[in-house]
Amino acid sequence: MANAVANLTLRPKVIDAICSVYDPEIPVNIHELGLIYDVQIDDAGKVVIQMTLTAPGCPSAQYLPIEVESKVSQVPGVTAVTVEVVWDPPWTPDRMSEAARLELGIL
Repeated sequence: MANAVANLTLRPKVIDAICSVYDPEIPVNIHELGLIYDVQIDDAGKVVIQMTLTAPGCPSAQYLPIEVESKVSQVPGVTAVTVEVVWDPPWTPDRMSEAARLELGIL
């Protein structure tokens, strides 16, 4: 179970790191796109991220999870990062934030 202190101190930094990762085909970060389903942080600084992609055949499938792992692992206090790509529930544009919808002109 995630530690409350780790969540208070590390979570915002981990989310900021995730927000620095962009889908190359869409000018919006993957967090705002709704590709991040869950972020768990334990009291030892281990981070487990569940994410998805816009489609199973997504050309970014090879490197987006690696980029997320790389950027999150650079956050001070993070001791390990595991990124799990999941397909359930499937991603839909409904998962995008309001800011992402405005950026992409989807109302």
